[in-house]
Amino acid sequence: LGREGKIAKPRQLHNTHWGMVCPAETPEGQACGLVKNLSLMSCISVGSFSGPVIEFLEEWGLESLEENAHSATPCTKVFVNGVWMGVHRDPANLVKTIKKLRRKDDISPEVSVVRDIRERELRIYTDAGRVCRPLFIVEDQQLLFKKKHLRWL
Repeated sequence: LGREGKIAKPRQLHNTHWGMVCPAETPEGQACGLVKNLSLMSCISVGSFSGPVIEFLEEWGLESLEENAHSATPCTKVFVNGVWMGVHRDPANLVKTIKKLRRKDDISPEVSVVRDIRERELRIYTDAGRVCRPLFIVEDQQLLFKKKHLRWL
């Protein structure tokens, strides 16, 4: 993609960039919108060992692929860093538990959890190189943000 092109799409921010790419910081002239900078609050993950997450999954009812090959019960596929580890029968409870452990710092705060209900997939990422942004946790219409959280930023 050359800088001389007049196509607008590559110069626009996509909605998935929210909180990760700065919408204002871009050079003027031909490179306007083509050079994108990280927002001040975002960071790049350094990665963490996936072993503790895999051990937790095995303790919390992860079923192997062989055990569940011919099961009629709908299960959710569980992936860790893109590798299919097995299936789980109660993904909502599993996601809730992983988030609790992450908030208590029992597993790395960098661990990302994505549940795709339509595809029946649960994807957990511990690898390096992901753009992360801080998330505000709201419970019962109250923001759970304290001074200790401010220091982390």
